[in-house]
Amino acid sequence: MSETIGQRPWMTAPETVAVFDALEAAGGADCARFVGGCVRNTLVGRPVDDLDIATTLSPERVTTALKAAGLKAVPTGVEHGTVTAVCGGKPFEITTLRRDVATDGRRAVVAFTTDWAEDARRRDFTLNALYARRDGSLLDPTGHGVADARAGRIIFVGEAEQRVREDYLRILRFFRFFAWFGSGPADAAALAACETLRGELRTLSAERVSKELLKLLAAPDPRGAVALMARTGVLGEVMPGPVDLDRFNGVVAIEEDQLFEADSVLRLAALLPDDQVGALKFAERLRLPNAERDRIAAALAQTPAFKSWMSPREIRRALYRLGAQAFRDRAKLAWARAGRTATTPQWRGMIALGEGWSAPAFPLTGEDVIAAGVPKGPLVGQVLRELEDWWIDHDFIDDKLSAVEKLKAVAQGMAY
Repeated sequence: MSETIGQRPWMTAPETVAVFDALEAAGGADCARFVGGCVRNTLVGRPVDDLDIATTLSPERVTTALKAAGLKAVPTGVEHGTVTAVCGGKPFEITTLRRDVATDGRRAVVAFTTDWAEDARRRDFTLNALYARRDGSLLDPTGHGVADARAGRIIFVGEAEQRVREDYLRILRFFRFFAWFGSGPADAAALAACETLRGELRTLSAERVSKELLKLLAAPDPRGAVALMARTGVLGEVMPGPVDLDRFNGVVAIEEDQLFEADSVLRLAALLPDDQVGALKFAERLRLPNAERDRIAAALAQTPAFKSWMSPREIRRALYRLGAQAFRDRAKLAWARAGRTATTPQWRGMIALGEGWSAPAFPLTGEDVIAAGVPKGPLVGQVLRELEDWWIDHDFIDDKLSAVEKLKAVAQGMAY
């Protein structure tokens, strides 16, 4: 009896049925199968996010078939055989079966084929070289994909070093899939190939590396994978310079213990030293988006110092100065540095206070300062900053009259 994942709701959804009907109208029954993540995730009991389809039809025939059925066809990667169908607002990535003609570790020249086994041989890992028909029955051309997926074995298709030489990003993909799906000891042949060829990661675009790294760090518990990256020297290729594995492990443990959402950007910050200048250079080298770059730099600032015994007043002051995101990041990093001890309730309470407190609006404006007799110009901003410091020191006093009286005192004491 052949292996099956059964018919799942995502297989029988009207949008999915429409896409398969369109393809089979052009290529006959069994010309298209689900492939990759949706099959793998279903097999191991994980949620399915994206639906990828493999087909014996050429990209041109796929496009024609979709349009004939009134579906949208987007040529997202026709040169590599990929057309995206859009039905009911849902995207389906449809890729023609392929074989590699030439590879250089960064890109591949492919030719199309109608051989499912040939397509499987060019894929990275056995658990990703699985195909499912519309009825849920599985095709496992390597003969090991189903068993490897269920056992949590991340095994390259064929010879590990050859697979890596075809695309050096597969080094990071190995550790990413080990973080997400791996169980037990890592495959020795895969580790050896990754260690031998780790220097080739420098030939890849920064965007490809950073995207893969953040996907890896987003795994529920990537500590084992990151430890293997450090042991094989792969981590040093991606993050040259010192890394803080202890703090990283602490952040992951805190997220796990306290049911915080896995945060790949904070985990990346945790690996870096407390050096904002160095962090900015690293973020720029990886070409991280500006928001992620700035968040990492803010998380690694050294002042104000975070301690578990900070008073509510000190917490509010830090929140106002840093903003909610940077405050949470700084608190979690400091907590991870301190370790999981009896102070856990204090750290948890600090973060809870930060999530529940809304910073009030400073009650004075530049017009108030000018009305108090301060001439227009740089002095207005100087007075406002001094008054804001006073207001913060008085725990955001909710009394504009008191603030106005303080403004008058400051204005009278200044020589213009």
